[in-house]
Amino acid sequence: MNRHTDFARLEREWGIVLPLAMDYLPREFRADYQFALDAQPALATTGSGGIPAWLTQYVDPEVVRILQAPNEGAEILGETKKGDWTTQTATFPVVENTGEVSSYGDFNANGRSDANVNWPQRQAYLFQTVVEYGDLQVERAGAAKLNWVGEQQTSAAATLDKFGDFTYHFGVAGLQNYGLLNDPSLSAALTPSTKAAGGVKWINNNAIVATANEVYADIQALFSQLVAQTAGRVKRTHQLTLAMAPGADVAMTATNSFGITVGDLLAKSFPNLKVKTSYRYGTAAGNVVQLIADTFDGHDTGYCAFNEKLRDHAVVRQLSSWQQKKTSGTWGAIIRYPLAISQMLGV
Repeated sequence: MNRHTDFARLEREWGIVLPLAMDYLPREFRADYQFALDAQPALATTGSGGIPAWLTQYVDPEVVRILQAPNEGAEILGETKKGDWTTQTATFPVVENTGEVSSYGDFNANGRSDANVNWPQRQAYLFQTVVEYGDLQVERAGAAKLNWVGEQQTSAAATLDKFGDFTYHFGVAGLQNYGLLNDPSLSAALTPSTKAAGGVKWINNNAIVATANEVYADIQALFSQLVAQTAGRVKRTHQLTLAMAPGADVAMTATNSFGITVGDLLAKSFPNLKVKTSYRYGTAAGNVVQLIADTFDGHDTGYCAFNEKLRDHAVVRQLSSWQQKKTSGTWGAIIRYPLAISQMLGV
């Protein structure tokens, strides 16, 4: 290029041309207008569709919790504390008044009144679980807005409570520790009446197969057994609890030909009856139903008992983690008056 170069022509034919703009090129290339200077260079990086996908993800701050079956042993029988975690054996004095009479005579010394005392015992069972969490584990959970230590503590309490509820129903094998469903002093379970549809069940394959009157008759049989066992001390107007599995409770909605449900019949015949459910009444041997007089002779028929509800031991520091043991203790279910409970198996 020189001062006589026609820049207007070059601009019209080749694009924008600036004087002296190509001085850095060797002289033999300066007039070569086939040499492209504005081509798009090849990418040095991988082609991208945009930002990382995780930047557009949303994490809901509300935690969804997986629920477990409820603990309802204490709801059915009540719950109380007996002794403390050092207590190994509990003794319950039982007194029976005895006596006999004889014909009167001024010089007769016959007849005798006495009392007989027994000392039934129950053994406590201590059980534990351990909470563990690491420093890095806690930090990472915190980045996700999770209170990891709090979740571990909640799990420990729920685990201990779940096992305690099991003992309230079934006790602890190998110990003098029994539950509401297997105390050896309970009377033998009745067999439900045979139903018009066949069999003895109230519910079969999630369908009510017994009529309202048949279900009501089975409950009447339970009350009749209760009256016989207590020599009439339990009245139908007393505070009563009808305990059963949630599935069996569905039968309370069965309706007779007059549009009256089993629940309606019970409410009319037993004005102070409460129906309570626990999934543990659905045993391997069949559904159990119990009719319980809440009190007998002015005393509680029974109660679920513990000697230690929840004991937090020391938090122990490890190299880069923490540990804590938690302990509970149970007596199972203390049935003080077994004759005030009647039961039926197979509904």
